[in-house]
Amino acid sequence: MKPITAITAALALLSGAAALDIQKSVIISYPPETPDSVMTQAKKAVIDAGGIITHEYKMIKGFAAKVGEKVLETVSAMGAKYQVLVEEDVEVHAVGGL
Repeated sequence: MKPITAITAALALLSGAAALDIQKSVIISYPPETPDSVMTQAKKAVIDAGGIITHEYKMIKGFAAKVGEKVLETVSAMGAKYQVLVEEDVEVHAVGGL
């Protein structure tokens, strides 16, 4: 196999694997008594995985992010002891209609 063919095949495989991790907008929140270090670790995991912190909340302990589904499993496991809540960030309406 020619080197260029091997490189092309490897790049195609890597790009296919990256495409499988679909980005989602989520809100990740914790109970008030959760140590700050837990949330800091979760934010680091999001950023290390290529995600983006889109908002940090002041009224609740939590943040919004756009991140791949795979890292959400990691964040959930890291915060399980503290009952982390990971929910999809969607638009809601108080009274019918869009």
